[in-house]
Amino acid sequence: MAYLAPIHRPSSVRHALKLQFLAPGETSLVLAKANRLEFYEQTPEGLALRHSRAIYGKITMLHRLRPVQSPTDHLFVGTDRHAYFTLSWDGLAKQLKTEHVFLDQSEKTGRDSQTQDRCIVDPYERFMALELFEGIITLIPLKKRARKKNDPEIQELGQPIPVRVPEMFVRSATFLYPRGNIPEKAPAKLAVVYEDNQQRARLKVKTLEYSAGSGNEMAAANFEDEEDLLDEVDISSSHVIPVPAPTYGFLVLAETAITYVDESKETSAKVEPMKEATIFVAWEQVEDTPRWLLADDYGRLYLLMLIPGGTNGTGVEGFRLELLGQTSRASVLTYLGGGFVFVGSHQGDSQVARIHQDSGYFEIIQTISNIAPILDFTVMDMGSRSGEDQTNEYSSGQARIVTGSGAFQDGSLRSVRSGVGLEDHGKLDNMQNITNMFSLKSSTASPFVDTLALSFVDETRILKFAPDGEIEEVESFQGFVTTEGTILATNVASTQNLCVQCTGSLVRLIDLDGGMAIADWSPENGGAIVAASTNDRYLALSISGLEAVVLDMSRELKVHSRKTFGSQNQISCIDLPSAIAGICIVGFWYSSDISVLEIDNFETIRTTHVSEGSQAVPRSVLLAQVLPERPPTLFVAMADGNVVTYDFDVSSAELSSKKSTILGTQQANLRSIPRGNGLYNVFAICEHPSLIYGSEGRLVYSAVTADKATCICPFDAEATPEAIAIATPEDLRISNVDTERTTHIQTLPIGETVRRIAYSTNLKAFGLGTIKRTLQDSVEVVQSHFKLADEVVFKELDTFELNEDELVESVVRADLLEGPRGIVERYIVGTAYIDDEQPDSVRGRIIVFEVTQERKLKIVTEHNVKGACRALAVIDGKIVAALVKTVVVYAFDSGALTRVASYRTSTAPIDISVTDDLIAVADIMKSVSVVKYTPGKAGEADTLVEVARHFQIAWTTAIAPVEENTYLEADAEGNLTVLRQDVNGVTADDRRRLEVTSEVQLGEMVNRIRRINVPVTTEATVIPRAFMATVDGSIYLFALIADSKQDFLMTLQSSIASRVKSPGDVDFLQYRAFRNAVRQAPEPFRFVDGELVEKFLDCEPSMQDDIVKDLGGQWNVEKVKGVVEELKRLC
Repeated sequence: MAYLAPIHRPSSVRHALKLQFLAPGETSLVLAKANRLEFYEQTPEGLALRHSRAIYGKITMLHRLRPVQSPTDHLFVGTDRHAYFTLSWDGLAKQLKTEHVFLDQSEKTGRDSQTQDRCIVDPYERFMALELFEGIITLIPLKKRARKKNDPEIQELGQPIPVRVPEMFVRSATFLYPRGNIPEKAPAKLAVVYEDNQQRARLKVKTLEYSAGSGNEMAAANFEDEEDLLDEVDISSSHVIPVPAPTYGFLVLAETAITYVDESKETSAKVEPMKEATIFVAWEQVEDTPRWLLADDYGRLYLLMLIPGGTNGTGVEGFRLELLGQTSRASVLTYLGGGFVFVGSHQGDSQVARIHQDSGYFEIIQTISNIAPILDFTVMDMGSRSGEDQTNEYSSGQARIVTGSGAFQDGSLRSVRSGVGLEDHGKLDNMQNITNMFSLKSSTASPFVDTLALSFVDETRILKFAPDGEIEEVESFQGFVTTEGTILATNVASTQNLCVQCTGSLVRLIDLDGGMAIADWSPENGGAIVAASTNDRYLALSISGLEAVVLDMSRELKVHSRKTFGSQNQISCIDLPSAIAGICIVGFWYSSDISVLEIDNFETIRTTHVSEGSQAVPRSVLLAQVLPERPPTLFVAMADGNVVTYDFDVSSAELSSKKSTILGTQQANLRSIPRGNGLYNVFAICEHPSLIYGSEGRLVYSAVTADKATCICPFDAEATPEAIAIATPEDLRISNVDTERTTHIQTLPIGETVRRIAYSTNLKAFGLGTIKRTLQDSVEVVQSHFKLADEVVFKELDTFELNEDELVESVVRADLLEGPRGIVERYIVGTAYIDDEQPDSVRGRIIVFEVTQERKLKIVTEHNVKGACRALAVIDGKIVAALVKTVVVYAFDSGALTRVASYRTSTAPIDISVTDDLIAVADIMKSVSVVKYTPGKAGEADTLVEVARHFQIAWTTAIAPVEENTYLEADAEGNLTVLRQDVNGVTADDRRRLEVTSEVQLGEMVNRIRRINVPVTTEATVIPRAFMATVDGSIYLFALIADSKQDFLMTLQSSIASRVKSPGDVDFLQYRAFRNAVRQAPEPFRFVDGELVEKFLDCEPSMQDDIVKDLGGQWNVEKVKGVVEELKRLC
């Protein structure tokens, strides 16, 4: 049974719409990203996200409707599952509200439109036309009627009317502005550019004849053709644009010309060639003027202005087309007003641009990140390993997913990582080997800290910070000891004119006003201070781990209490809580216990054994108020990398609700960071630095993008309020920390399509297969490259240019068996020729590259093949190549490739994956087959023999093994299928058949699946097995569900699905049910949707109680919350 959850949600923007949705008079922008709606508000700083919601279905259309009695607009939404509905905004509940629903408008005998689904509304909002199927226009009347005589009109959607039309392949269509003295009474007219059977472009204007019907009579509609307006239309015509009054008519955009057409034939058509040919992809009218913004396929933005002519401006004298600038390649344009335009992109970042109309100056003022389409990706920084040896979770922040995103000029490398981001304000180099840091106020009058004490092994250095951020290192500070390292330094809160410094041999109390030491204390008999902690009044010390001492800072370091624990009970860590008076918390080496002690006499109040089943000892302890209106949390960092937490009862010192989280393999040092209102975040400094914070009533562990941090401290300075100081082995940084974990994306623009990507840990470099497209004298030129790029700075190290008309198809990093040299690391590139002039025997190449010590590419060998090399892999030190119709194994010896075995596929292999001696082959039409490779013995030839097959049709796009004899398959129709080979089947047919164990409709096409191995405990609910990347920019985690949790998760999913409704009231089971051209399942099969399960945490308490009742008596709300929170932390 399988589990699926999003790591990065879709970012591709295909639809956008401006409307007044969230509040009357307030302009909003709604974006459609796959199955998500995002609502943005215009602010002086740019677009700000106000609401986001998932829809059960991929969004195919958006349109604005305004019911007459409504103070805000309604949103019409259409999905790929033929569900259509209108939404409004409930201002009180701050949620979307479904107003009207058409659950299924599918035409059982119709063929899906070859172009995208479209929604068109006539200018007076009388009719809505949906283009969903070839030869059919679904007409929806927008009814306006009065309930009583004097009531204002209200608008609602009438019943859909399917109208058949002879035009099959419609390129573009639009309703025209009606003419006449009463234009709203004039018949609606539809202009259509379509393609006939000879693939010629044709133009028609159709007049709508509509009868509303009465009583039992049904409404009827028909489109009557007018005579052809033009005998010949440019073959490249792609868009029809209606022209408003007083000119009327419409424009036809083509690659080489713009044509004005008057449907009334009062004026003749006006054709004006363009100076440079281009391909227009989107347009948007600038308010109600005869000006339009046009975007082309090369990311250029134009302004088209119509020059009126004739009497009263009713004719057209010509056009003026101005190039404004370069943007991402637009999929949709939306004019926001005031010169601002939103450029929504599928294959690049979406942008907000500002056009200064007086000067024509054009600038990008905001960018919304988009990593779609993801053509390939690799995973790095997972325990400093790569490939299938990766072991860490994505949510830990140590798994960096590097994607090849975008296309052509928008192509880029994107680093996608989960964690808390840091905004650096400044950096000091040459600050090596800082062991600890402490922020101080040098004056009682200052509300901010202005001094940073840096502790090294044998000295302490002092940095002074001016209000403007200037930094000065001083030789001395108020009597501080600078000749040895500092264990603790802080201002004494109870008496603001004092501060205390603790070193390994001395405690010093300093008068800040006088700038001198007023008291010193040193351990007796040469003991060493090894740990210290302070609250407002007292200072607790561990002396050589054998003795605990509490000093009273208000009495000039007088000993308040002390106790010797002895060598058999040595102290490992100590904490003196500021929020709770009278107690001290101590951790012990040998017993692995944590004890709560009275500060006056060190009598034990409570003792808890922390380590169970291991010998790990507590190394750092901290009590902090992280969750509001909840008990303080006790954090215990263990030597083995675990962080154990307890709820701390203030009245009884009782420790409860024990939880353990693995942050790494080494101990973490804990440091509290104030966040206001008496609450704190906890920074855990270890091999994988993490920020622990409170969110939604629970603790959240989030990786911090400070990989090499060795120590931190709060640094609330005047120039950098609420910042922290971070030390690494090389430098010191002052940064602000984000409050919560998010997905962080770093971009390296490539300017070419990054089609394939491979990562080498040893070489610390990426191998990139790219495709570059340029325009030269209006001719499109395509060139492909293989690039070597550095893993850290993404700097291009070397480039190899492929032959003309040769495209890169596949790239892998491989350990190859190269004769006497043994195993060597190589990059392997597979290519294909796109021209027809190559000899039949040469349709592609396999090229093996070596990376030299100078980090340059060197060809080791190249081998011509008869088919395009779609995929590559390595098995037993040999190269596996997926060619057209065949899978071939090549031996690599003496700098040459020798064919040793082959297997003929059903149609064409599109992806391959190797596990031991098995090769899973994804066929472009015939699903998956499993082939076994057997090396030849005693002079026999090597063999490839099919051992299993999935006997169903599937347009497969990716394949990966997720368990022994189990494979995850993705297809072009957005389905995921888990296939298993029963190697212990009774009959040979049972053993040869791949059976379906799970299937679901993802709703997005997956381009690549990468297997991962994440070690989990025996109590884990799911076992992560793979990452998946889609065309729409989503990244998903795929996991297998533990046997003991399968019934629980399936029941939980069903219970939540029956209670949590989606906008449009679309049924969850139908939405996630497997669907392709051959069959439609009633519901998902043995698949759990993690995004839906996580909604349990957002349900009202009463609904949570009802859901838990469905699970049986062994479950309660808190227990279910714990499991769901664990699942949420995976992503």
